[in-house]
Amino acid sequence: MSSFTNELKVKPTEDGKMWILLEDFEYYLGDLDSGVSIKVPAGFVTDFASVPQFLWWILPPFGKYTKPAVLHDYLYRKTKFNREICDGIFLEAMEVMNVPVWQRLLLYLGVRIGGWVPYRKYKKELK
Repeated sequence: MSSFTNELKVKPTEDGKMWILLEDFEYYLGDLDSGVSIKVPAGFVTDFASVPQFLWWILPPFGKYTKPAVLHDYLYRKTKFNREICDGIFLEAMEVMNVPVWQRLLLYLGVRIGGWVPYRKYKKELK
């Protein structure tokens, strides 16, 4: 089964709006012996879950889905995976973290509906 193998260690940016990874952060696809992992490097900057502020009362920027959100930010910004794969890994990672089904579905629908905007922006920057 896929898994996160280490703690997420972050510090806030000076403005407090973003977070900087202090150590590498890794997610294994399949089991640990698969040898397939995604490593988010120290220094990567994230906002956790990119939920509009008016919805924070139901889905704050962080929760059980914080690790999957950081992974998803990295996938959108720094990999060549297509959007469907990025969003699928996000959904799987939320399941790994035992995020309640209703939160998983809302967050997944959010990235499927609105994720094309940041995805397109970041992919242009990768070229």
